[in-house]
Amino acid sequence: MKVTYLGHASLLIETEGKKLLVDPFISANEKANHINIDALEADYILITHGHQDHVLDVESIAERTKATLISNFEIISYYGEKGLNGHPMNHGGQFNFDFGLLKYVSAIHSSVLPDGTYAGNPGGFVLSNKEGCIYIAGDTALTYDMKLIPMTSPKLDLAILPIGDNFTMGVDDAVIASEFIECDKILGYHYDTFPPIVIDKPAAIEKFDKKGKELLLPTIGESVSL
Repeated sequence: MKVTYLGHASLLIETEGKKLLVDPFISANEKANHINIDALEADYILITHGHQDHVLDVESIAERTKATLISNFEIISYYGEKGLNGHPMNHGGQFNFDFGLLKYVSAIHSSVLPDGTYAGNPGGFVLSNKEGCIYIAGDTALTYDMKLIPMTSPKLDLAILPIGDNFTMGVDDAVIASEFIECDKILGYHYDTFPPIVIDKPAAIEKFDKKGKELLLPTIGESVSL
């Protein structure tokens, strides 16, 4: 399983011969202007919630690649009316796709689509298959529900947590989250894109290190393999 960081909260996951794009916000991200969205391939697009900084490039990529969208019922219904193919889920539910078992889990945040359409409740994903198990938190506060993840899923090999603060949990709460989910390898995201979420990266790495955790902060376009 390979996870490529595409900036902000955007990821490309390659596993079981499939390509999963997560929350594509690339074309308007000046820090990711070297990523050509017209060259990105995707079999699936996972959407955690409806905010523009997570769905901006969904339509253009899905129309070109014919990718299947995966999100909550409301978001899939919204894009279904636009002619895009999707698989709806809801909190606590899981489905066995051809790339692995995917579970839609809770997140504490707000959610509305760019045109004001109701986007249901935000969520995250736990993906597991023979190549590994990862947790994609989405935009979320620290929540006690995270303690349920190691109780209901295989042991996590990697967790992808927001660390930018202001709009989501920050570094200190993310360290606690890593303990709740019992995961020692964390990929940080949703930071540095905008002034309110700029972080001190060396300090963040040190805080995780003091708890025996590894914080990965890949550059945009860099990959992490399990």
